[in-house]
Amino acid sequence: MNCSRRQPDLYLSILHLGGLPNMNPKRNPDFKKTGRGSSDIPMPRYPDAPISRLRFRQKPGLVAYVTCGDPDPATTRDIVLAAIGAGADVIELGVPFSDPVADGPVIQRASERALKNGVSLEDVLNLAGDVRKQSDAGIVVFSYFNPVLRMGLERFCAAAKEAGADGVLLTDMTLEEADEYRRCAESHNLAAIFLAAPTSSDQRLKKIAQACSGFVYAVSRTGITGAQKQLADDAQKLVKRIRKYTELPVAVGFGISNAQQFAEVGRFADAAVVGSAIVQTIEQNPGRAPQAVAELIRSLREGAGKSATRGS
Repeated sequence: MNCSRRQPDLYLSILHLGGLPNMNPKRNPDFKKTGRGSSDIPMPRYPDAPISRLRFRQKPGLVAYVTCGDPDPATTRDIVLAAIGAGADVIELGVPFSDPVADGPVIQRASERALKNGVSLEDVLNLAGDVRKQSDAGIVVFSYFNPVLRMGLERFCAAAKEAGADGVLLTDMTLEEADEYRRCAESHNLAAIFLAAPTSSDQRLKKIAQACSGFVYAVSRTGITGAQKQLADDAQKLVKRIRKYTELPVAVGFGISNAQQFAEVGRFADAAVVGSAIVQTIEQNPGRAPQAVAELIRSLREGAGKSATRGS
């Protein structure tokens, strides 16, 4: 597979950072040929897929991202449970990766710390199992494709489902390469979540929306991950475009870091994804990361509630 011939659905600034991770098997020994199809026609979703835990019962819903293993696996579990207790509806369990080209410096540092702790995809799935024993919140495994490919698609999907995960988001997976992955996910009743970018054409947004199950992840802006002072104007326009093609919930991510932005997203989308702000909170609060993350999430929820009251 030559990634230079693809048009990825995600953050286009990846291109100026050097392109997607090289998945050409001749140049990257970690990449193995899978025989994935290149069809650009989305397969129909199974309407009865059990993805109810990925529905957002609160408005706006809150998707909390953590890099697993930062600062260590045990603390990550405590952070996740604290986030759920404070009001997170869905947890994205980030798999640390050595070449996180779509992520900003905050999540890059978190991946480095987790990898130094020896955290692997298997460890992330074990963590998902521990969380599922204690919570009924939605769980999404959030990864670049190479760690999944090294484990094997079938083995990964089976293990993710057994652990209690509800869905998977592979950040560098394009529709053209996703047929085998989607079939495997659907066979294990896992939602396959894709990214939709502001730069995507309407034709491509339609295909992305039709390919998704669970929810659609709308990237609020082009660029790498990271907290921003203001929410990009593109976000609301993108959500409006996506809604033309699907009735699935739409979650907006990239750059949401404060209560004002969280409340703003709630006016036009179903949920907000909070990632870098959480990871930065973990980094800045050694020894009390679970409490600090819970305080952040409660502040987002309380701020959104006050905003809704003022607007009523």
